[in-house]
Amino acid sequence: MPSFDFDLFVIGGGSGGVRSARVAASLGKKVGIAEEYRYGGTCVIRGCVPKKLFVYASQYSEHFEDAAGFGWTVGESSFDWKKLIEAKDKEIARLEGLYRKGLDNAKADIFDTRAELVDAHTVKLLKTGRTVTAETIVVATGGRPNLHAALPGHELCISSNEAFHLEELPKSILIAGGGYIAVEFANIFHGLGVETTLIYRGAEILSRFDQDLRKGLHEAMEEKGIRILCHDIIQSVEKVGSGLGVRTKNDKSLTVDTVMLALGRTPNTENLGLQAAGVAVNDQGAIVVDEYSRTSVPNIYALGDVTDRVQLTPVAIHEAMCFIETVYKNNPTRPDHELIPTAVFSQPEIGTVGLTEEEAAKRYPELEVYRAQFRPMKATLSGRAEKMIMKLIVNAADRKVIGAHILGHDAGEMAQLLGIPIKAGCTKDDFDRTMAVHPTASEELVTMYSPSYRIRNGERV
Repeated sequence: MPSFDFDLFVIGGGSGGVRSARVAASLGKKVGIAEEYRYGGTCVIRGCVPKKLFVYASQYSEHFEDAAGFGWTVGESSFDWKKLIEAKDKEIARLEGLYRKGLDNAKADIFDTRAELVDAHTVKLLKTGRTVTAETIVVATGGRPNLHAALPGHELCISSNEAFHLEELPKSILIAGGGYIAVEFANIFHGLGVETTLIYRGAEILSRFDQDLRKGLHEAMEEKGIRILCHDIIQSVEKVGSGLGVRTKNDKSLTVDTVMLALGRTPNTENLGLQAAGVAVNDQGAIVVDEYSRTSVPNIYALGDVTDRVQLTPVAIHEAMCFIETVYKNNPTRPDHELIPTAVFSQPEIGTVGLTEEEAAKRYPELEVYRAQFRPMKATLSGRAEKMIMKLIVNAADRKVIGAHILGHDAGEMAQLLGIPIKAGCTKDDFDRTMAVHPTASEELVTMYSPSYRIRNGERV
C-alpha cells in the first residue's frame, strides 16, 4: 500500500470544499485544505451573503416612504455607503473566522496558498513550493465572473466582485446581463439612490424562470424607475471625462459613472494542473464529473461551481455531503439536482421550485394552472402599486404539484417551505386540505381551489 501525506486534500476553501474537508476530518481522516484568497468562497466573501446585506440596505428607502401610510413621520434620512461597506466587511470577516474555526476544530490542516495538481496524487503548494501527496483529492475552486474580454473597453468595467468594494457609490450605473446577479444588483443600486439601467440581449429578463414572474418583475422594476433595455448589448465602453461612454448594438449612446458586467461565470480551472493529472474538462472549462462527482481520474473528485452543474451554494454543500457518504461511509450517494428551490432577491423577490409553466407544458399532456395576482395587505396603507403573483403548476393526470412560483415580499422564504411538499410529491388535494393562515399572502397557496386555466398538448384552453 502506498503511503500518503493526507487521506484527503481539498483545493478550494468555498462552501463545498470546506464542508468536505471539515466532515472528513471529523471522521478521523488526515485532511489538508488550501485556499489562495479567503475561506468561505464566493458565497460568503463576494457573493450571496454580502449581496443579501446590500439588499437589506437598499430596501430602507422604500420602508421610510411606506411608514407614512401607517402613521409614522420619518425625519430626513441619508445614506452612508462607507458605513455599509465597513459593516459588511466586519460581518464577512466574522463568517470567515467561523469557517476557519470549524476546520481547525476538526483538526484539518489549513493552508493559505494557491494549490495546483502535479499528478493524480500530488499537490503543489505555491507559496512555499512544497509538494504533498493525498490518497483522494477534491477540486472545489468555484467560478468567477466572466470579464467578457472581447468587449472593447471591458477593462473599464466592474463585475459583482468589485461592486462589493467600490470606494464611492456611483451616481449612475449600467448593468449588462439579465440573470439573477444583474437583476439583483440593479435593484440594489436603484434602492441606494443610483440612476440604474439594465441592458440585456434577450427578449425578457431571467430567462429560466416562469414567464409570468419575469414579466411581473420587469414591470415592477420599471415602475420603480429602473430603465431596462432588452434586445440590446454593449458594443463598446470608453472613458469620457470623469465617466464612461457606452455604445450599444441598437446604436444607443449612454454616459454613466460605472458599467457592471454580469454576463455569466467561468469555472476556475486554469493553471490548476488538471491536464498533468489527467482530469478532463469540457468546452467551457468546467471539470467533467460522473453522477458521484468523480472526475476522469478515479481518486479525484470535483464539487460545486467548478463543475458547472447547478451554481448554488446549498448544491455545493449537498454535493460535498454526497462525496463523504460515497467515499468515507461506504454508501454511494448521487447528488440530487431535481426540484431545487431557488430565490432571486430582487425587489420584489422571486421564489420558485419545480417546473415553469413552459417547461411543464412540454413534458405533460395536460396541466392545471392556478394563478393569483393581488395587492398585498402591506401595500394597501403604504399606497404602493406592487402586485404579488402566486402560481401553482399541477399535472392533471395525478394532481401532483410540479411547480410553484411566487413574486412578492418574502418569496424566497416561501420557496424554501414549498420545496418540502413538492419534493415529497404532494398533490393539489393535499394543498387544498391544508388550513390557511390568515391574514397572510401565502394563504393564497392553499385557497386557489379552481384552475385559472388548463394547458392541453401545449395549448392553453
